Amino acid sequence: MTSTLRPAHATEEERRPGRWLALSVLVLAVLLVAVDATVLGLATPYISEDLKPSGTQLLWIGDVYSFVIAGLLVSMGSLGDRIGRKRLLLIGATAFGAVSVLNAYATTPELLILARALLGVAGATLMPATLALIRNLFHDPRERSLAIGIWGATASAGTAVGPVAGGFLLEHFWWGSVFLINLPVMVVLVLVGIKLLPESRNPAPGPWDLRSVVLSLVGMVGVVYGIKEAASHGFSWPALGAAALGAAALYGFVRRQLTLPIPLLDMRLFRDRGFSGAVLADLLTILGLSGLVFFLSQYLQLVQGRGPLEAGLAELPAAMGAVVAGLLAGSAARRYSVRAVVSGGLAAIGLALAALTLVDQSTGYPLLGTALLVVGVGAGLSFTVTSDVILASVPKDQAGAAAAVSETAYELGAALGIALLGSIVTGAYRNFTAPPGTPSEAHESLGGAVETAAGLPTPTAEALLHAAREAFTNGIALAAGGGAVVLLAAAAAAWVLLRGQKLEGR
Repeated sequence: MTSTLRPAHATEEERRPGRWLALSVLVLAVLLVAVDATVLGLATPYISEDLKPSGTQLLWIGDVYSFVIAGLLVSMGSLGDRIGRKRLLLIGATAFGAVSVLNAYATTPELLILARALLGVAGATLMPATLALIRNLFHDPRERSLAIGIWGATASAGTAVGPVAGGFLLEHFWWGSVFLINLPVMVVLVLVGIKLLPESRNPAPGPWDLRSVVLSLVGMVGVVYGIKEAASHGFSWPALGAAALGAAALYGFVRRQLTLPIPLLDMRLFRDRGFSGAVLADLLTILGLSGLVFFLSQYLQLVQGRGPLEAGLAELPAAMGAVVAGLLAGSAARRYSVRAVVSGGLAAIGLALAALTLVDQSTGYPLLGTALLVVGVGAGLSFTVTSDVILASVPKDQAGAAAAVSETAYELGAALGIALLGSIVTGAYRNFTAPPGTPSEAHESLGGAVETAAGLPTPTAEALLHAAREAFTNGIALAAGGGAVVLLAAAAAAWVLLRGQKLEGR
């Protein structure tokens, strides 16, 4: 009897034994990255208290990881196509665990920023390798859609596990412990992955062009840094210079790829409207979400007074919605259409963010929880289908490069979101009117204001905290509005660009 998930003509290669067990190893890598990305937000108030970073340093701690990943993903995806995706995944996972220890024991803001950057180097090896291996493990389109749904659902589950586990650790240990939860996952991934994962690579990859690697890294980091600096401090010559250098490097990268006989990234991939539309949808979605999500944990803890574990549990609806939607997304896209599911998901996120413009210091949890649930459902639908479209648009030999483009859009969107929307929050916060004699540290971050208030007379401390929390909340409302505009624009763009796009195996 033929499985409903596999056509009758499936080959033995398509029915590779152990592919679902191998998938379980790949999702551990996704869990590793997702948990690390989410625990930082909860730990931020504790890092502020212990290391006393400036507001700019705090933003760097949050986004340098994404900057480095965005700059290296294409290079690492292409490297995996050449040296073997399994090998790159296992090397990257080992490095990720080792550098997590450096993050945990950082003693200065500068050292933590450096450690987060090194973590980005290791992280850049993981995500493209997992998606590329899925492309090579699952040849049947319906099975591949389900596998990508599980992959995406695990990433979403990681965003739930991270805050809850991190909240528990922060209530019992020091902030560095949130990075050490990577270690057991890494150990299991490496030991089991050696046995279960099949190796795959491009059979005729060509050389790994080092000049292209450097141009890609300089270009991505330069552009993102320039945007971040301009958003935080206004236009300046250093910001414009960095952006110009980055743009020139990216131009040189594209020109070089078009002339190389075997490029690091085949730019012809972008001629496919479905591929380009899916990549753009991912970038705009994360841009609209990430700046807000980065500050949400601080809002729950420092404005509403929740403990770290309670704050982590409060964010669960987003992950739960994403898990369920991710598992159903492939079937929904085949029953209706790709553009209906992706655009509908993005529009739902945009409307949920619009609702969050109503938040104030005393906003009840029903509004927050409902908005987070809708955000999760929309993200689960959109990301799962766009990942499937991107992988299905390319030959399996180029799966690493295509997966890297998808992840680059994700990480670039995260960096830009934190830089732009995060800067809206920071800018709105810094302008609050504090009681006379308040130290300048209170204007650097909300965590700094809470710490400053602890040493002031009660009436002054209460006035300071009220003003600081109100300014921070106003900043979040403004960022939510900006995110809503971006998401609704992304929904419209996806509706146009994904017209006629279908998933295989219909």
